[in-house]
This record gives sequence, structure tokens and C-alpha cells, in this order.
Amino acid sequence: MNTALSTLKFVAAKRLVATTDPIQFRRQKMIKKLDEQIAMAQALAEGRSYAVTRLKRVRDAESGLKRVVETSASARQWWFVSESGKVAVQLRYGSKVIMLTKNRNAVEVNSPSELFSVLQTLKTAVAQGELDNEISVAADMVRARFAKK
Repeated sequence: MNTALSTLKFVAAKRLVATTDPIQFRRQKMIKKLDEQIAMAQALAEGRSYAVTRLKRVRDAESGLKRVVETSASARQWWFVSESGKVAVQLRYGSKVIMLTKNRNAVEVNSPSELFSVLQTLKTAVAQGELDNEISVAADMVRARFAKK
């Protein structure tokens, strides 16, 4: 008597859990935020507005079912006009400003037209891991705010 289960091979298997390297995770998070800043700078140069969109789950009041809707989220510019009248760009991880070098937390841009290329250069530096230590320090400061007291 041949059963359907007798034709199968049974094994003791364990699923591998994909662990994300924290450095890679922070790098990707920073690159995603830099992409938003680049899009914001392009929109500013073209004279149009830019809004960051996020997917959000909401519960329908009538049926009680959850559905995914696209909502706009606030995004803060990482650049500003400094005291010298030039544009300065700061990298942020969460709400913390990243110290790019010792006692320096911004990149000076001579004109608003150079803003796009500076943001692209910063994105390349983050992708190549040049700012991993600085990002880790900022991430630790952000994490410390959530620590139990």
C-alpha cells in the first residue's frame, strides 16, 4: 500500500534568518534620505514643490479592513544659508547632525546651483563607507534617547 506521504523525503531543516549588518543598514538609510534631499534640490532648481510620500496602513471606518494609502510626510531640508551668505549642507541621522570632520558639521556650497553635485558627492561617500564611523556615532546618540532610564 503506497501512500502519498511515503513518496516524499522528510528532513530536519532550519530556516536561515537574514541578519542585516548594522553598518549596511545605516548606510542604506542615509542613502535613502540623501536621495530625498537630491530630489528636493532638483525640485527647488526647477521651481516646483516636492513632497515625500510614505505608505501608511489605515483602518476603514465602515468595513474595519486595513488598507494601504499613500500619504505625504514632512521632509526637512538639510541645507540652509549660513552667516557668510553661502549655502551650507549638513548630514543628519534622525535628528542628530553628523560631524563630518573634527569640529566641522557642514559642507559649504558656493552657490545654490552646486547643491546638487555636493549632495551627489556626499551620497557617493556614504555608499563607499567613508562616513561609517560618523554615522555610527550619530546613531548611538539617537539610540541613547530611547534607552530606559
